[in-house]
Amino acid sequence: MLISTEKIAVRYAETDQMGVVYHSNYLVWCEIGRTKLFEDLGYQYASLEKMGILVPVTNVNMNYHYPAKYGDTVTVRSWIEEYNGLRITYGYEIINEDGKQCLTGTSEHVCVKKDSFRPVSLKKQFPDVHDAYEKNKKDSHQPVE
Repeated sequence: MLISTEKIAVRYAETDQMGVVYHSNYLVWCEIGRTKLFEDLGYQYASLEKMGILVPVTNVNMNYHYPAKYGDTVTVRSWIEEYNGLRITYGYEIINEDGKQCLTGTSEHVCVKKDSFRPVSLKKQFPDVHDAYEKNKKDSHQPVE
């Protein structure tokens, strides 16, 4: 299983008056992690979009454990939690410099045609991407380290 990591410096604009990261910013950080994971697999989202394929979010589940704060540098860990050829579930963990887990979560996505929003089978349309997802997805018996 491939786990991508990306470090992010918490900016003042991402926090509230108490210096705590506002909850919606974690979603942006997960998107950064997801994009990094796709790049680590050898692909670019922009390439899919040029071919008329979009990857919208269909569900998000975020669990907040400890506040990230202004001045922290957090690490976003991203992996393929589940993949069935049509739907992709990414897993996330965001930890601070002290190793405290700030967030765990998942986001579900489906590939669709840009013009119709009809689902696209990666296995049929992009077999190399499908193979990369199959090869690098989490084994159901494998814990995330």
